[in-house]
Amino acid sequence: MSRRSGRADRGATPKRRRTRAEARRERAALRPGTRRDQPRSGRPPSAPLLYLLRHLQAAFAAAGRARRARLHTTLTTAVVGIALALPAAFLVALENIEEVAGGWQEGAPQASLFLEREAEPQAVREHAGEVAANEGVVDVEVVTPEQALAEFRAGSEFDAALELLDTNPLPPVLVVTADRSLTPEQVVSLAESLADDGRVVRMRLDQEWVERLHAMMNLAERALWSVGVLLALAVILVIGNTIRLTIESRRHEVEILKLIGGSNGFVRRPFLYEGMAYGLLGGVLAWVLTELGRWLLAGPTEQLADAYAADFALSGLGLAGGALVVATGLVLGLLGAWTAVARHLAAIEPR
Repeated sequence: MSRRSGRADRGATPKRRRTRAEARRERAALRPGTRRDQPRSGRPPSAPLLYLLRHLQAAFAAAGRARRARLHTTLTTAVVGIALALPAAFLVALENIEEVAGGWQEGAPQASLFLEREAEPQAVREHAGEVAANEGVVDVEVVTPEQALAEFRAGSEFDAALELLDTNPLPPVLVVTADRSLTPEQVVSLAESLADDGRVVRMRLDQEWVERLHAMMNLAERALWSVGVLLALAVILVIGNTIRLTIESRRHEVEILKLIGGSNGFVRRPFLYEGMAYGLLGGVLAWVLTELGRWLLAGPTEQLADAYAADFALSGLGLAGGALVVATGLVLGLLGAWTAVARHLAAIEPR
């Protein structure tokens, strides 16, 4: 066999010699009875172990090709990593914005319950305790008529007119702070249920800012998902085109493998592992870029939080989020490679 192949290689070009040598190695790997596949006992390995060995051979072969073409691998990994880092960074930014919005005490939804002016202070405090016991209420502040009048005096220029009044016209007020996690519909339902009490004369709900905040958050989430889907398609196309070029560069090798009996699964396997490698490396790069951006913005964010006397620190992807980004890159790499292999590999047949 070696003499025959040596005579056939004498008049061949160097490229064809390399192609034939790789084909002979692949053909030797196809034989289950070769020495490489046999353990020291001399018996061939079991079918599951042989299947695992084939996948390991394909994975190591793909890794070797990626290592030899370092520039090509680096450029493809950089494109995939940046495409995955953009939606990951947007997701982190959105989560931090929601955390900041939830941490603003003055921004929590509030409802003002105006009670009867004749209500006794003890009755007002008891009513406040009943309101605080409702689910969704985090705080109840009692504003007495005297406190309300003092605040009105401090914020207006009607001191002379107020001196002409015989009695205080302002009623006691309960300022109810709702849970920030409630939706606008739940806040309205809670306020209306509190206003149904006969002791409440009037209810005012500060709802406009809640509706605006939720509308902006919903818009940002929709935009994030739209951008994420588009970038995921871009990753699939980039990896698919890369694998297509790889298939074309190894066209003669694929033809020889099919000619000597290699199955479609055997020929397809290295290209799938190569696509998964691009996705895996791109996912790791996206995780690193996202955490690097968070680290660069951590200092200025702390200074801004200190200026507003707020206790806030930027949060990143974390271990679970980073693993999700890497897994997403791996899946997108497999999909991109599969689309290219299914379309182009089937069209290559030995002549």
